[in-house]
Amino acid sequence: MFPRRETGLSSLHRANIVTCVSWLALFLFAGPGHAVFADDAPNPKWEPDIQAIEKKVTSGQTKKNGYVFVGSSSIRLWKLDTSFPKLPVSNHGFGGSVLSDSVDYFDRLVTAAEPQIIVVYAGDNDVAAGKKPETIADDFQEFLGLVHSKVPSCKKVIYISIKPSVKRWAMADTMQKTNRLIKDLCTADEKAEFLDIWPLMLNADGMPRPELLAEDGLHLNEAGYTIWNDALRPLLTLEAAALKQ
Repeated sequence: MFPRRETGLSSLHRANIVTCVSWLALFLFAGPGHAVFADDAPNPKWEPDIQAIEKKVTSGQTKKNGYVFVGSSSIRLWKLDTSFPKLPVSNHGFGGSVLSDSVDYFDRLVTAAEPQIIVVYAGDNDVAAGKKPETIADDFQEFLGLVHSKVPSCKKVIYISIKPSVKRWAMADTMQKTNRLIKDLCTADEKAEFLDIWPLMLNADGMPRPELLAEDGLHLNEAGYTIWNDALRPLLTLEAAALKQ
């Protein structure tokens, strides 16, 4: 009697192959803006960025009871110490993020710093990823809810509107609808304020001003940040005066 020769895969090997193929399909076909992990789980790719921000808090680089800026690359690239030298500003931005990332990592980005003022710029990448304005507004509503429940000492949340840009001008209508929805949320919340920088970055023809943008047509250059500084400074100064009373 000759020993039986195995000519096929074992059931265990077949199961492993099926599992691998299933995960590959998720990665390939999830589509823009869709994660392959649980919806309520933070995106793990941001872990190094979040840990770097946490070190700012534990080292004292982030000022407790100060002004925390959160959001995507427009925040991360902002030279806050130069722009607002007399204010206790801290940069907790991480480039490429969407608004829901700041929600998912809220405790480590915001709660730990116990800020009195929070400045948010997010939603630009969300639109580019195919998210609907209503979804982005819901994420901001959740962000505000976390401020109320976890940082009750916070006096103000300032949301900087999604900016117009050359690279994403085809998405302008969606961005403006998102801005309107978030403005409504800010109007309804006594702690929130909407800073509309959209018209400040358009020329007389209603088109994005390329002289305010970097070579990629998306990110701000020094002239663009000057526009933002001048628009935001009065709000921060006003809030600083109110906090001293």
